[in-house]
Amino acid sequence: MSFTVHGQAVSRGVAIGRAVIVASSRIDVAHYFVKTEQVDVEIERLRGARDVVVEEIERVQLSLNAQGSNDAHPELAALLDVHLMLLQDEQLASGVKHWIVERHYNAEWALTSQLEVIARQFDEMEDPYLRERKADLEQVVERMLRVMRGMASPVAASASPGAEDSSNEVPLVLIAHDLSPADMLQFKQSVFAGFVTDVGGKTSHTAIVARSMDIPAVVGARSASHLIAQDDWVIIDGEAGVVVIDPSPVLLAEYGFKQRQGEVERERLSRLKNTPAVTLDGQKIELLANIEQPEDAVAALKAGAVGVGLFRTEFLFMGRNGKLPDEEEQYRAYRRAVEGMQGLPVTIRTVDVGADKPLDRGALRAGDDHLNPALGLRAIRWSLADPAMFLFQLRAILRAAAHGAVNLLVPMLAHAREIRQTLALVQRAREQLDARGMVYGPVRLGAMIEVPAAALTVPLFLRHFDFLSIGTNDLIQYTLAIDRADEAVSHLYDPVHPAVLQLLAGTIVQCRAQGKSVSVCGEMAGDVTLTRLLIGLGLRSFSMHPSQILAVKQQILRCDTGKLATWAQSVLAAEDPAALMAD
Repeated sequence: MSFTVHGQAVSRGVAIGRAVIVASSRIDVAHYFVKTEQVDVEIERLRGARDVVVEEIERVQLSLNAQGSNDAHPELAALLDVHLMLLQDEQLASGVKHWIVERHYNAEWALTSQLEVIARQFDEMEDPYLRERKADLEQVVERMLRVMRGMASPVAASASPGAEDSSNEVPLVLIAHDLSPADMLQFKQSVFAGFVTDVGGKTSHTAIVARSMDIPAVVGARSASHLIAQDDWVIIDGEAGVVVIDPSPVLLAEYGFKQRQGEVERERLSRLKNTPAVTLDGQKIELLANIEQPEDAVAALKAGAVGVGLFRTEFLFMGRNGKLPDEEEQYRAYRRAVEGMQGLPVTIRTVDVGADKPLDRGALRAGDDHLNPALGLRAIRWSLADPAMFLFQLRAILRAAAHGAVNLLVPMLAHAREIRQTLALVQRAREQLDARGMVYGPVRLGAMIEVPAAALTVPLFLRHFDFLSIGTNDLIQYTLAIDRADEAVSHLYDPVHPAVLQLLAGTIVQCRAQGKSVSVCGEMAGDVTLTRLLIGLGLRSFSMHPSQILAVKQQILRCDTGKLATWAQSVLAAEDPAALMAD
């Protein structure tokens, strides 16, 4: 009898096949004390395991480069870089050494003990995307433990010829507790048609890679790996977040038809890449990409983006054991992104970190711990609290602007004094570059509207900035006073709540009245169910994950802005806007 498991819908498409189960990612670890004369031996065992894993990841990177996959799948390449960075992290190495030297733990015990210490720091982070980077750390540690145990990669073992006979052409789907980026590469090169994991969310690395590779997947399916038996027939609906186990012939036929429809739809969408995003009544709509690494520019161009609407610079500041990137390192990264976009504009957001972001203890200042990090020293507040660090970034961005069109975007501004301080520092950065005789380029200055206070004082922002970008994720969270990462209240996260729509519409109207450009760069921009409403409210610039661009473009091509404007005003005036959204 068939049954269904629900998880997070993270990628489109349907996969149908027999299940290959990967054992739980947790490895039993022996706990014992070592004698003083054995301490050096344990440290060497640890170092050897780390070196083996580093070598494994570097081989994967070379394979990516050799196949040209590094450009095709920049998210995977970036995540492999994160794993290498974690392996070489001083906090991990010195912490493990401490447990061995001071407590005389064996290497495996010391490694898992330090994992618990660092994992707690990740758990305290409020940002769901960054909090889920704990999974990367866990996978790095697991790979080291596997080396010390002489075990192979779980996916490599499952995908080996001995695991399944791929010659019979029966499609296979992978069921796992979790998958590492390196495992994902092996998975892509193997016979698997889709995957399901017990853990993960919409911003987990597995979800990111699934979207970038266009792989049908469901994550966060809790106990799926225990409920599904080896060789069960499984249907994965990546768009609905549904996993059907042991489906009936009727369900198999139904989902088989849906699978074929999806393939036809993807082919149809791909033909829109070079089609201008213009509505039925001739209104041009700007479709931009959100990126997190310079290498993501490749995916943005491939999807037909006309620029980068949001380059999140946080990755450059993560996991560095107190050593933040200097001006030169940041300049090189920003320059790669600018040159990668081949003349199209790149909007670089200044760093959005704080006590809730993955800066290790060495990078935090006294007083950086807060009871509620979301309301604490984050984003521009963090940057203004450390002008020297902020000037490093501002100078790097200005220098990168000499290589192409650059917009400089500032997050979480709410006060006039913050605006004045920020503009003064931008000017100081220019003066410092002039004094050094260094080349830099012009930038358009923009501010993010993600705090209700900012949305209610848009005229102030328009006097000082060239453009605005609405960060709907935070704007919704702060307007509705809910933590979208908290499962207890996440159901209250409502993009079409009347208050949210009023703030959104008011910002758009005022920008257009002043002749200033405005975009939406939050999740609302890539949600095709909201495209018509946003256009009706007057939005003409969207920024989203590259994988969402073509689907949104398809909606745009079917829109008539005149008709939508009238309808959008009725939605805006409604007590229950969601009830009118299907009209």
